[in-house]
Amino acid sequence: MLTDLKKIMHYERLRPPDLRVAAEREEDGVLKRIVTYQTAFGIRRAALLLQPAGEAQPGEEVRPAILYVHWYEPEAVDSNRKQFEPEALKMAAGGAVCLLVETMWSDLDWFIKRRQEDDWDLSIRQTVELRQAMDLLLAQPGVDSRRCAYVGHDFGAMYGILMGSVDPRPCSYVLMAPTARFSDWYLYYPRLEGEARRAFIEQMDPIDPVRRVADLAPAPLLFQFGTQDPHVPVERANELFEAAGEPKQVCWYESGHGLNPQAEADRTAWLAEKLGLEVEG
Repeated sequence: MLTDLKKIMHYERLRPPDLRVAAEREEDGVLKRIVTYQTAFGIRRAALLLQPAGEAQPGEEVRPAILYVHWYEPEAVDSNRKQFEPEALKMAAGGAVCLLVETMWSDLDWFIKRRQEDDWDLSIRQTVELRQAMDLLLAQPGVDSRRCAYVGHDFGAMYGILMGSVDPRPCSYVLMAPTARFSDWYLYYPRLEGEARRAFIEQMDPIDPVRRVADLAPAPLLFQFGTQDPHVPVERANELFEAAGEPKQVCWYESGHGLNPQAEADRTAWLAEKLGLEVEG
């Protein structure tokens, strides 16, 4: 099935992806740019690009890269590309180039407007968009493509697993509160019963994180889960963790689905070690 997914998720890389800079300013040694770029599906996405101020020297690939993909929580003010901005600023100040992207779930009403008959196709499209975001990130001057991390929360983690199963470029992953199967989320609404429910679960099964997570090896994985998460109970979290290859690590926090400040401190320290950065706490 992996070969089939690679074919399904094939896309023509846009060089360049019609990158446009909408706003730019420097703050505390970090260059912040709001950019837009063209996707393979004829729409434009917005993103926040953070990097150390000052131009990279020609031919020097010295800066690690981090792709951040946010969660979906329509009641939260950070259910968008701004979720990771504070910690990405720290990583950029420490020498990393960071890209914080817009997704299909950046629309707060996305979940109730979607149709289950579209979930497979939109999942494939979103995964391709994440591969394009990786293209954009790794094309930045001075980026060391051998030191590229992926950080995702909730859907951001789940689609990161799917992306990584067909794209080997990330060298390490932080996976925050992913659940084992897309149907765990997508059957919240609309609800299905009987044969329709079974058919939907079967349709989504080939791309479920629990089926794809082993393909991320040998990239190191850091899983982060909350002990009070109503959406990702312990048994689902453990199933996904057990399915992953080595090396892997799991951290549990006394928190809900949003995790907590200790989780942020742990992942920034873990990323700094993996990417060779000096990051202030």
